[in-house]
Amino acid sequence: MIQRQETMNLSSFMEIYDLVVPKDNLLRKINELIDFSFVYEELVTNYYLDNGWNVIHPIRMFKYLLLKSLHRLSDEDLVERARYDLSLKYFLEMAPEDFTIDSSSLTKFRRLRLKDVALLNLLIGKIVEIAIEKGILISKSIIVDATQTKARYN
Repeated sequence: MIQRQETMNLSSFMEIYDLVVPKDNLLRKINELIDFSFVYEELVTNYYLDNGWNVIHPIRMFKYLLLKSLHRLSDEDLVERARYDLSLKYFLEMAPEDFTIDSSSLTKFRRLRLKDVALLNLLIGKIVEIAIEKGILISKSIIVDATQTKARYN
């Protein structure tokens, strides 16, 4: 079921992205230069591939969390912004008219699919590393919302 969801939805409105998301937009650059397939390879073992409802593709869910880190938004605020911000929808590889997820899906994704908090940090770190190599990011650090990580001490 996940494999069928990997491709972007075809829509007669897809050309709008070329009009409203500039070529130098950071999210456009990241989407065009970074192959996110390694995220799928890391997370596919956490999915049941032969039963249940269609799931939201793991790469899209990871991209939601990456956007959450980049923009320092709550789950609810991110999902709300993704409803109308076409640069976010472009990055999430959604058609302009597609509905966004329910914010509770992000919590479920973190708990059920990213069982190890270190995995999220590893995946975000890999994206930052690739973005620096490709010249998309200049800084060698990124500030990540640590509310989902465990503190070493109280």
